[in-house]
Amino acid sequence: MTAGDQRGNVTVLLAAVLVVAVLLCTAVGRLATAAREKARAENAADASALAAADGMALGDTAVHACARARQTAADNDAHLLSCANRNSGMQVVVQLDRARAEARAEFAAIPGA
Repeated sequence: MTAGDQRGNVTVLLAAVLVVAVLLCTAVGRLATAAREKARAENAADASALAAADGMALGDTAVHACARARQTAADNDAHLLSCANRNSGMQVVVQLDRARAEARAEFAAIPGA
């Protein structure tokens, strides 16, 4: 085997390494995007649950409290999937792109409100 015969082997190996590197970078990018979407969905769910609980504490009906939660979710680029008053706490589920998150916020009625 001469040196000329082996030059092509290095090119093939380098091409394979380059393909693997591109695939790894793509996978890491997608994981980072998914993690960011999940964090944003969790933030939207927390804010929505707090808004709904705040409404209930101020004397709103569950319908009005859920309307607050829906608006808060929309302000965070998310969609409110469900909102319910469960045992003195507002429980919400929101979706942002492909990420879904659930949150609960408890409330106590404010005297005189």
